[in-house]
Amino acid sequence: MRENAYRSGFISIIGSPNVGKSTLMNRMVGQKVSIVSERAQTTRNRIMGVVTRKDCQMVFLDTPGVTSPKNRLGEYMLKVAYESLNEVEAILFVTDVKQGVREKDEALISKLRDAKAPVVAVLNKTDGATLDQVESVRERLERESFIKDIRKVSALTGAGVDALIDTLTGYLVPGPQYFPEDMVTDQPERVVCCELIREKALLLLKEEIPHGLGVDIEKMALRKEDNLYDIWATLYCERESHKPIVIGKKGSMLKSIGTEARKDMEWLLGTRVNLQLWVKVREDWRNSPAALKTLGYE
Repeated sequence: MRENAYRSGFISIIGSPNVGKSTLMNRMVGQKVSIVSERAQTTRNRIMGVVTRKDCQMVFLDTPGVTSPKNRLGEYMLKVAYESLNEVEAILFVTDVKQGVREKDEALISKLRDAKAPVVAVLNKTDGATLDQVESVRERLERESFIKDIRKVSALTGAGVDALIDTLTGYLVPGPQYFPEDMVTDQPERVVCCELIREKALLLLKEEIPHGLGVDIEKMALRKEDNLYDIWATLYCERESHKPIVIGKKGSMLKSIGTEARKDMEWLLGTRVNLQLWVKVREDWRNSPAALKTLGYE
């Protein structure tokens, strides 16, 4: 193969909250690199996912859902999302066909009209959607000249995803293989473990508390002789009244969060995990620059 025949590129994934961006990236990469839940704005940082083929490499950038910020964390998330539009080879604009093109989607469309990179629109959640719902979104997006292609997919079932990846290879440019063949994300193990804990809390807690939950891993230590990882982590909530809810009756909720997170951690780390969780109150941490920095939002 000629040296200049290899193609590569960065592709940003952007959209309103809860349209399935993280599920889509996980599906394209072939494994979970970005946590998912039914709650809006599960993704808080830019998460990278890498797809490597013999003749090309695609580096996807999963971003927080675009919405009006209500605190400093929200402002940070919006900044992360918009900055991802710069210096990429293509942009994936993801929509939820069941919800249609809403006011928040229209606001993002206005922003994307000024994007320098070509935009591919993804009509997601086609599984279970009616033909009228799909065509309504398609017809709306076909009126935008900056959108170069429109693809229908179900990130949940995988329908249409391979065809989407094939389409995206056309936007790659001659370039190097940026990351090793077996690398699927740039997230350090400590960060991924934090996210796994937060994901399980999002799934198990039914209150609004998860929006105010942060996770910090105090220490990770491998006991080589026992092939065991000791992990100490703290869940931060914003109010004293939230703490007993996160802990649960006789510690039942915290135990469930830890049990579910530990399973994924052991798969990730390839070894047994001893996970110890604590819950602390840090009032209004989403508006504290110091707290945001501590929890990795900077």
